[in-house]
Amino acid sequence: MELLIFYPLAGLCIVFALGVIINNSPVNSAMSLIGMMLGLAGIFILQQAHFIAVLQIIIYAGAIMVLFMFVIMLLNLKDKGEDDKWKSRDRNILMNFLGGLLALGVLYKIIDTINADDFSSPAIPPETFGTVREVGTILFTEFVLPFEVASVLLLVAMIGAVVLAKSKVD
Repeated sequence: MELLIFYPLAGLCIVFALGVIINNSPVNSAMSLIGMMLGLAGIFILQQAHFIAVLQIIIYAGAIMVLFMFVIMLLNLKDKGEDDKWKSRDRNILMNFLGGLLALGVLYKIIDTINADDFSSPAIPPETFGTVREVGTILFTEFVLPFEVASVLLLVAMIGAVVLAKSKVD
């Protein structure tokens, strides 16, 4: 029964992730990223990690994407014209081919791993998995440095966007 929900959610996440890459408009890419994050929250719900799903929606699909949209609007990014749209893709044919080969190799390895392992008995998460206490304990003990570094990087990125936008106006 869970697979009937998981596969459409996973497919939706893949479609939205491809939309992030394929869209020419930065606003449309950001909206696709929001859709992908909401689909990921649905997958977290399937894994019985309700608190992580709520955090995914509030922090990433909410706050971080509002910050991204603010920066996009502040920088006033425009769509590329029809002439510039394919110019960069023509120059990098070798890199595109090597990237495709790498993606096929990774996909082959994933399929090989899935076929080799026995998935008949699912792993049972601990009782405290995904609770507020467990997430808070891990976040503020084991991962306190990466948490603070990420917050400083977001602050620097926001200040940099404001400085770049201000220099374009002057």
